[in-house]
Amino acid sequence: MPVFDDGQTETRTPVSSVVETDVLIVGSGPAGASAALLLSTLGVDNMVITKYRWTANTPRAHITNQRAMEIFRDMGIEDQVLADATPHHLVGDTVFCTSIAGEEIGRIHTWGTHPAREADYQLASPCLVVDIPQNYLEPILVKNATVRGTQTRFSTEYLSHVQDADGVDVLARDRLTGAEYTIRAKYLIGADGARSKVAADIGLPYEGAMDIAGSMNITFKADIERYVGHRPSVLYWVIQPGANVGGIGAGLVRMVRPWNEWLIVWGYDINEEPPAVDEAAATQIVRDLLGMPDIDVEITGTSLWGNNEMYAKHLQKGRVFCAGDAIHRHPPSNGLGSNTSIQDSYNLAWKLALVLRGQADRSLLDTYSAERAPVAERIVRRANRSSREFVQFFEVLGLLDATTEAEMVAAIEERKANTPEGAAKRAALVAAMELKNYEFNAHGVDLGQFYRSAAIVSDGSSLPAPGRDADLYYEMSTVPGSRLPHAWVGDTMHRTAMMDLAPYDRFTLVTGIAGEAWASVVDKVAHEFGIPLGTVVIGPGQEVTDLYYDWAKLREIDESGAVLVRPDKHIAWRSVTLPEDPEGALRTAMRQILGKA
Repeated sequence: MPVFDDGQTETRTPVSSVVETDVLIVGSGPAGASAALLLSTLGVDNMVITKYRWTANTPRAHITNQRAMEIFRDMGIEDQVLADATPHHLVGDTVFCTSIAGEEIGRIHTWGTHPAREADYQLASPCLVVDIPQNYLEPILVKNATVRGTQTRFSTEYLSHVQDADGVDVLARDRLTGAEYTIRAKYLIGADGARSKVAADIGLPYEGAMDIAGSMNITFKADIERYVGHRPSVLYWVIQPGANVGGIGAGLVRMVRPWNEWLIVWGYDINEEPPAVDEAAATQIVRDLLGMPDIDVEITGTSLWGNNEMYAKHLQKGRVFCAGDAIHRHPPSNGLGSNTSIQDSYNLAWKLALVLRGQADRSLLDTYSAERAPVAERIVRRANRSSREFVQFFEVLGLLDATTEAEMVAAIEERKANTPEGAAKRAALVAAMELKNYEFNAHGVDLGQFYRSAAIVSDGSSLPAPGRDADLYYEMSTVPGSRLPHAWVGDTMHRTAMMDLAPYDRFTLVTGIAGEAWASVVDKVAHEFGIPLGTVVIGPGQEVTDLYYDWAKLREIDESGAVLVRPDKHIAWRSVTLPEDPEGALRTAMRQILGKA
């Protein structure tokens, strides 16, 4: 033992080979980083490991829908995301053309930017769709998670795990030193992507297939504002001879940053050898799709990826859960990937927090699969269906029967002709363009996620029959299992969204003046179960008033009734009126939700 000059001896603390945490998260993508941020916000000890040295180095996912933005709002980082995002009004003039500088076949207002659809989006949420590439979003999530308490370890690879009755032992490797060590966690979240090793290790049951089509990304820099600034969008679809990209259906020029950073999606036959594209070949592809043979471009990268059609039918085993692309694998159509991944974590994190604190039974965690597996299936099916619907464009334009470049050009040109064939093609194009609403304006898919599980107490009612297409249109409801409807409430000086009244760290009971008796009941039940449970009374003379009388039209209950909102803003239970024994009614509901029935 070393002796210092002053005669004192050095005391060394033995280094343990086991690192401990409550929740270990494998992967720092949208699902993993969101899980870390949510858990740290709730005060849950957690750690993220990723085998990569930093966050995403390519744009990847980008469309960020209203539900994801609501989660960022709930976490207090909405302003940070908006500061790095392309705003709503610049994302939506999706163009179909023969090249960026060439002829335009048509445009469609997308992501809720059509004047008739924007009202739907504005009425449904305090947030709007924006575009933020994954390599900009991930650092925001990781930074905020780490600042709030997450232990984040890059260049750290998950190798395997063993779970027992009390926790999970994960074997990890430091990729810088090669040293292997054990991380002991009470729960493990596998957010390690579409080829998840965690999911494979627990044997999740899947349906579908991987790598059904091949695509290549080419990222580049070029200032083409002259050709796109007047029709701002994040997506420009190029239909031209040689631009077919397998499962996606057309060459895609995607905006990364307006209007000088771009990504092209180019296809290849996945059954053949993967292409090796050098800078010269990549430059030629870029120039062809831009329709600018002499433009100077800076190629910044290329990568290959496969289109998938696979979803997990169950999302967990014991103390191990999977989230994100590990459980839903699909093409980028509809912009659902990162959004759904973030929502997976939003569903799971508060449940883990309650169980870890002893406030809920472990059976609450079983509701994660019950609620999110149907969502995984729905979005995988929707994204792949949208991808396949592109074939109608080729069929309408007459490209499926064309065998040469000249025939393809002639087929596209025919839409201009003053002939019966030209008129028929123009009419068919109207229908084909309308069909793309199911990819670009599927508001019901974005927000219409309805949960059925033991953490939802049914009142015997069901969702009203949709008055409009359930994929295209979202309809608000307070039927238990629904997302909390949006309305603006507040007082003379402040306007507040309904979701802001129900923060992520508690359950919230919302009632009216005639239901003031709920307040004392809530305090008793909260104390009995030892859970955070708040009351909001909405009405004139209260701290919160129904500014536009919209909540009164949306609540679907009497003023004396109540809706119980979960931390993730889904309705857990409701009482249409004030019952004779409100305390007993609320106690019974909470007992079921917390798994203590």
